[in-house]
Amino acid sequence: MSVPAGSASAGGREGEDALLLREAEKVVTAIGRMFPGLCEVVLHDLRDPERAVRTIENNLSGRAVGDPATELGLARIADPAYPDVLQNYPNRFPDGRPAKSTSIGIRNSAGDYVAAICLNLDVSLFAVVSRSLAQLVATEEPDRPVRESLNSRSTGELRSAVEEFASAHGQTPRGLGATARRELVRSLRARGFLEVRHSVRTLTDLLGVSRATVYNDLR
Repeated sequence: MSVPAGSASAGGREGEDALLLREAEKVVTAIGRMFPGLCEVVLHDLRDPERAVRTIENNLSGRAVGDPATELGLARIADPAYPDVLQNYPNRFPDGRPAKSTSIGIRNSAGDYVAAICLNLDVSLFAVVSRSLAQLVATEEPDRPVRESLNSRSTGELRSAVEEFASAHGQTPRGLGATARRELVRSLRARGFLEVRHSVRTLTDLLGVSRATVYNDLR
């Protein structure tokens, strides 16, 4: 009994396609069960676009097994050059919730699309969390004369602050007049520099004045 040409390969192709779908179904089920309530995972049988939905885990879109292919599925069926993977594209569930989707095409050994695995992540919950976190970390900039830093000050920073102040006034620290010196000392106190250990002694050395003068400048 003769076998029609091509029938054996066609039969082998059908067996291969069925195997690919069975294996893909395992992947869909496993991914869906890993992200319950968050990510819908759908297996589309692209050989039968009118009844393409073969498996659906975490049904967030309201579809059912046996529903037809989406526009993307039809485009993939019609175009052999359609991209194998479409990653992280924006989508929307029927009730309006935003989604992030990925579609993965599955080809057989002949290069024909047999199936597609589609993941639809419900990002509406994450959007709420994101807004809440943004509000939590948000700061306001009130009107205040002093900039606060939570870093502890050091003697080196104190010296730099004094030298920068003197340079801005065209003087050396020891050349500052009484008015400028009082402005400097009060500014250093407001910025927390006088909390530094031995700060007053450091100031007297830098400014060439007595401890009593520094304390008088603070009054």
